[in-house]
Amino acid sequence: MNMKLVGGAALGLATMLVLSSCGSSTPSTGGGETKASGGGPVTLKMVAADYGDGPGAPNAGEAFWKEVVDGFQAANPNIKVEVQVINWNDIDKQVATMVQNGQVPDILQTGDYSGFAKDGLLHKVDEVLSPNVSGDMLQKFAEFGKVDGNAFGIPFVSSARALFYNKDLFTKAGIAEPPKTWDELKAAAEKLKKAGVTQPFGMPLGQEEAQAESFLWMLGNGGGYKDASGKWAINSPQNVETFTYMKGLVEAGLTTPNPGTKDRKTVWEDFGAGKVGMVNGGPMSIPIFDKAGLKNYGVAPIPGKAGPLDTTLGVMDWIMAFNKNGHAEEIKKFMDYFYTGPAAEKISELYKLLPVTNGGIQKLSGDEKLKPFLDALPNASFYPFQDPKWADVNPAIKQTIGGAVKDDPATVLGELQKTAEAS
Repeated sequence: MNMKLVGGAALGLATMLVLSSCGSSTPSTGGGETKASGGGPVTLKMVAADYGDGPGAPNAGEAFWKEVVDGFQAANPNIKVEVQVINWNDIDKQVATMVQNGQVPDILQTGDYSGFAKDGLLHKVDEVLSPNVSGDMLQKFAEFGKVDGNAFGIPFVSSARALFYNKDLFTKAGIAEPPKTWDELKAAAEKLKKAGVTQPFGMPLGQEEAQAESFLWMLGNGGGYKDASGKWAINSPQNVETFTYMKGLVEAGLTTPNPGTKDRKTVWEDFGAGKVGMVNGGPMSIPIFDKAGLKNYGVAPIPGKAGPLDTTLGVMDWIMAFNKNGHAEEIKKFMDYFYTGPAAEKISELYKLLPVTNGGIQKLSGDEKLKPFLDALPNASFYPFQDPKWADVNPAIKQTIGGAVKDDPATVLGELQKTAEAS
C-alpha cells in the first residue's frame, strides 16, 4: 500500500540530506537532549519515501524533511539526523539491500513494515512512541500496525479513494451524472470516446501502484486479496470475473492504452490535462489537478458491479524503527516531535494526504476538498498488511497484475495466488 506521490526532478534519484547540528551540549534531566556514550552526539539515519513536488514546490520532499530535521535538532542539539529520500519505485529494493548488507537505518518511512517485523528487525511501537502520541492515533489504523498482537508499524499518513470525473467532458459527451455501476461506467466511457476523449477511463496498472487500482475493482465485485475467512483469494472467481470485465474495457479502447505500463502519476496528469474522462484517485491527486489548472471536476463514490461501493480503499504509509543500532530513546524523541509538532499537519497540507491522528483530522475537518475522503475513512477497507506474506505479494502484484487485462486473467491471478501461498 503506498499512497506515494511521485514528482518532477526528484523521480529516479536517491537524495541524501545530511543535516547536523554544531556545538556542545549536556544531557537534560527532563527528556531534552540525549548524550551518546563517549560524550558525542547520536546520529540517527532515516530513509524516507519521496512524495514528490507539491504545487509550486519543486523538491518538496527534500525541503519538508530538512525543515523537520532543522526544527528537531534545534530542540535536541545532541541528536543529529541524516535523511535519505528515495523515490517509490526504488525504495523497497534499496532498503532490502541495506538490510541484506547489515546497514539498516534507525527509522524507515515507506509503504510496508510486516516483512521487517516478521524478521525481528523492528522496535515495538511502545518502545519508540510516547503513550500520549500513540493514544491519539486513529484506532482502526493503528490496529493494522500489529503483527501477532504486537504493534510494529506506526501510521504515517492516510488516504481514501473516490471517482473523479471531468464535468466539462461529461457535458460534451451528454452524460448527466457520474456512473454508479460498471455497466454505467462502460456506457459513459463509450459516450466519452465518441465525443473524442482519448482516455475515457484512466486505468493505471503499472508498477507504481497497481495493487490499489486492482483492489478497488475487486471490491466492486465482492472480492479482494483475501476472503472473509482470511485466506488468500487472489484468483477467486469474483476476481477473475472482475479482470475479465476490465480486459473487455481495455480491448474496446475505453481506457488508458496499455494499462499495465502506466503509473498513476501519468494518468492523473492526463486527467488534469483534460485527456481523461474518469479516474480513481485520492486527495493526493488534487495537487496534480490543481497544478494542471483543472477546476471543473466532480468527486463521486467508486462504481461497483451492481452499485457504488459502500467501502473504499483506505491507504496508510508507515514509519518504523529498526532495533539494531540501540537508539530507541533518540528515536522516541524524534517520533514524538514529528507527531506533536507542525510536521504531520504540514505534510497533509502539502500533499493533501490525510492525518492519522484524531487531532490532525479535527484540524482539517473544515477543508471542503478533503471532506469526501475524511468521511470515507471510517468505513475503509485495507490491504492485508498484517500478513507477513504481503511483503512478497505486494511487489509481485505491482510487477505482474497489469498483465491480467492483456493476457488470460485466470492465469495471471493464479500465479499471484501461488506467490501468496508459497511457504
